[in-house]
Amino acid sequence: MKKSLYSIAAVFFVSGFMSAQVIDLNKMPTPGPTPTVNITTPQTFKLKNGLTVLVVEDHKLPRVNTTLTFDHPPMIEGNKAGVSGIMANLLGSGTSKISKDDFNKKVDFLGASINYGANGAYANTLSKYYPEILNLFAAGITDAKFSADELAKAKERSITGLKSNELNAQVIGNRVFTALTYGKNTAMGEFETEQTLNAITLADVQDSYKKSYAPNNGYLVVIGDVKFNDVKKMIEKAFDGWKKSDYKFQPLPKFTNVATTEIDVVDVPTAAQSVILLGDLHPLKMKDPNYFAATTANYILGGGSLETRVNMNLREKNGYTYGAYTSLSTSKYDSNFGGNASVRGEVTDKAIKEFMTEIKGIKTIKADELHNAKEKLKGSFILSLERPETVARFALNLITQDLPKDFYTNYLKSVDALTIDQVQKASDYFIKPNNMRIFVAGKTSQFADQLDTLGYPVKYFDAYGNPVAKPAVKKVDASVTLAGVADKYIAAIGGKDKVSKITSITSVSTTKMQGMELGIKNTQATGGKMNLVVTMMGNTVQKMTYDGTKGYMEQQGNKMDMPAEMQAAYAKEKDLFPEMTFATSKDLTLGGIEKIEGADAYAVKSADATYYYDVKTGLKVGEVKKQKMQGQEVEIPTFYSNYKEVEGVKLPFTIKVNQMGQDMQLDVQSYELNKATAEDFK
Repeated sequence: MKKSLYSIAAVFFVSGFMSAQVIDLNKMPTPGPTPTVNITTPQTFKLKNGLTVLVVEDHKLPRVNTTLTFDHPPMIEGNKAGVSGIMANLLGSGTSKISKDDFNKKVDFLGASINYGANGAYANTLSKYYPEILNLFAAGITDAKFSADELAKAKERSITGLKSNELNAQVIGNRVFTALTYGKNTAMGEFETEQTLNAITLADVQDSYKKSYAPNNGYLVVIGDVKFNDVKKMIEKAFDGWKKSDYKFQPLPKFTNVATTEIDVVDVPTAAQSVILLGDLHPLKMKDPNYFAATTANYILGGGSLETRVNMNLREKNGYTYGAYTSLSTSKYDSNFGGNASVRGEVTDKAIKEFMTEIKGIKTIKADELHNAKEKLKGSFILSLERPETVARFALNLITQDLPKDFYTNYLKSVDALTIDQVQKASDYFIKPNNMRIFVAGKTSQFADQLDTLGYPVKYFDAYGNPVAKPAVKKVDASVTLAGVADKYIAAIGGKDKVSKITSITSVSTTKMQGMELGIKNTQATGGKMNLVVTMMGNTVQKMTYDGTKGYMEQQGNKMDMPAEMQAAYAKEKDLFPEMTFATSKDLTLGGIEKIEGADAYAVKSADATYYYDVKTGLKVGEVKKQKMQGQEVEIPTFYSNYKEVEGVKLPFTIKVNQMGQDMQLDVQSYELNKATAEDFK
């Protein structure tokens, strides 16, 4: 099958293309004088159970925001890794007095929202409904209901999520990078698996709740249209039955950086791009005198907007990626510096080299860079004050981070006072270019040998952080030919006689995208014709049609011509089964043998595509095509499995595609052959 790549990718592409806006990024507004910031000091009280409560009266809008946060080190979960996430998933499943459905109905009826997480909870409501929402919010915490039935569902959802991300390079990269940085047997570096999730019992969930949801480690911040005396009485009553915990959290071990900068690699043969992560650990905290200078240095390097150094280099100058970024964390329990970018596989080594060049170059900063960074940091800070949750975080940070009382009221002054010398020197506190872990998750056949030329030691690991040998590239036996690979595939799916008679294929599939279930009807015909219809809850949300000469795209009533580059791609795909002409093609070559979902596959390559055929079965198991999107060249992988016979021809009933880091699996419900007419492409 030929056009599934472009058709499926369109589900992602159409939304972004049709909603794109033209923005003038070149005109910088003239900044005004630095304003004076007035941040209301919270009124504070503590309950008998140890819960600290901070209240900020703000009567500008008739709304109230309530945030509960716990301040304690992360807890090691060992062979029950994932239990805190399961516990958080079960919070909000009702109480001993109200069912989950009735709980949610009451919240929805009042137009409010209540959310529970592993390290806290949040509620937002109109002030006139606050007494009722506060009681529901508190009941979900103090009288949480954990049932075996809900536990089983939560575990199943989590395991399904793990399986859906088994081949996701970003997920694999985050897991292994964290495990290598902190150690797999620590609270910071451990990760959940199907085995650890299955091992979780109801007693484990209840134990996790009692330890982590303890009022004596908690801070409740209330901001909005309330009166202190009134809300104090309500909170005292609502949380009266919440008992403190005597559990003593273990301090985190001392983590260290690598002795010398190294590159750690995980081979992900199905990866569309290489995921690059890099970073180090540092002691910098918010109360450190160098905090503002360090934050500004990171902003210039890669933590700010599009014109940061790493983004201008990797994206704008070299076109390696859609975006490159850095981050600076000054968390109470973990301070780290990091960088990330997803790049084309063949430029992985070049991207790492440029990333490190920019990191080492941050010790020299220009006056205009510092000026622009200051203005943007101040602007972001001022805008953040409009969000109640930000003000709540500020109030909490003053206590948990042991900050000076005037830290936020003097924030703008602190940024204004920075000098070039201070910002240049600040990078020494958090950037360790000689002790940095550089990590790559991607298709090593595209870049492994080039990494050896960068001058850093290179180590290889599996998808769970276990050391492995450098992946070997298998060579194709001299007796195997391009024509032979194509013939074996055609024979495997039904033979030339049956395949040559197919003029159209219509598939009906289902998939999930961002938690929503979609229906996809995809009709393909010889001559490059295609029609794709995406539905949700029975309604058409997207449509794309190409009749062999021209095409259009439609989304939510908005219709536009198909972009020329997309029409050109369809125009080249004349045959439903291009393998029928492999033997006479001058554009294709037989490459090596690569791993596709654990099995050896022959790689057939052209200038803009690679097709994969299982060495044993001959079936096509995948293809990766290059495509221009938003001015960048990207690789879009599609993988085929679960072949079943349809009218004498075998077709894949499971299709996986990845675009811009997002995975989507299509489960084909049915196929129809040779039923399409000209009307289908109008």
